Amino acid sequence: MHDTLFQPLTMGALEAKNRVFMAPLTRGRSTQPGSVPNEMMATYYRQRASAGLIISEATGISVEGLGWPAAPGIWSEEQVEGWKQVTDAVHEEGGLIVLQLWHMGRLVHPLFLGGKPPVSASATTAPGHAHTFEGRKDYEQAREASTEDIKRIVEDYRHAAENAKKAGFDGVQLHGANGYLVDQFLRDSTNLRTDEYGGSPENRTRFLREVLTALIDVWGANRVGVRLSPNGETQGCDDSNPAVTFGAAAKVIEELGVAFLELREPGPDGTFGSTEVPKQSPLIRQVYSGALILNSDYSPEQAVSDIEAGRTDAVSWGRDFISNPDLPRRFRFGAEIAPNVNVPHSWYGQGPEGYIDYPTLTEQEPAAAE
Repeated sequence: MHDTLFQPLTMGALEAKNRVFMAPLTRGRSTQPGSVPNEMMATYYRQRASAGLIISEATGISVEGLGWPAAPGIWSEEQVEGWKQVTDAVHEEGGLIVLQLWHMGRLVHPLFLGGKPPVSASATTAPGHAHTFEGRKDYEQAREASTEDIKRIVEDYRHAAENAKKAGFDGVQLHGANGYLVDQFLRDSTNLRTDEYGGSPENRTRFLREVLTALIDVWGANRVGVRLSPNGETQGCDDSNPAVTFGAAAKVIEELGVAFLELREPGPDGTFGSTEVPKQSPLIRQVYSGALILNSDYSPEQAVSDIEAGRTDAVSWGRDFISNPDLPRRFRFGAEIAPNVNVPHSWYGQGPEGYIDYPTLTEQEPAAAE
């Protein structure tokens, strides 16, 4: 039954060996100061290289855009060299990996910015608390991006894409989901602008179009992907008509010929989204003709059903890949899926515990025989 998950998939210039993709997972293990990827991260990704495609953890395109303790960046030469360890490790195991490019917008706390306010589509404040090196802090009001800010940020994305190429990635994914900067421009609760970047859904997708165009200039559309979360409210970011807004976003992505689109559509126990809003994937499937990847709370049986029904081309798994580095093998043989332990601390902890110490099936079998 699970043979469906092990068919190859062509996405532009990317050739995935199976349909079991690894979703982007923030893990907070980069070396500080400098947000530099390291050998431990290379081990983590090497262990999971049997995924059809690894989408890296969200990676800051600039100091301004990164507001998560110990998350990695891609703006410096030192970071590029650190990421080379990761891409080499994945490629040595026959894997495929793209870098997820991240600007957090209003979700960057001023503590990361020397006390300056973060930048967003409009002068709004996110609800809840930011994770900082000093513990949890209330979010503070962002400043509205000027048109010059927007041009500069687009160039930051371009520079990050160039660095991703230098670091040996197979492509890039634009993080346009979960209430971060691109999402803040897309949705009308956070985009209150009255210029060409605000108002109509077409205007609110302008920033998305400009960033994607910059990434395509560097990589070609056949190695660029996008992640969207066309569900309900996420980190205080919401929209009054998600079908229209995300339909317009999908139209942009289709017109630019982007290779793959990943949609975050959480189930009852998922994070970053409401299950009260109808899923937008059927609508987006009608608009976007490239490879579609659905994410969140899937069983392998549900994934097979959705792929065979044509609702999606692949499924990305997040939490299950944390505790099951060989997740595709477990799906193939119907083996037990190991639960996450010591969470959520181990998701974002600094050391190897709960990161690179989960055994594979092959490693479990001798241990069980002893």
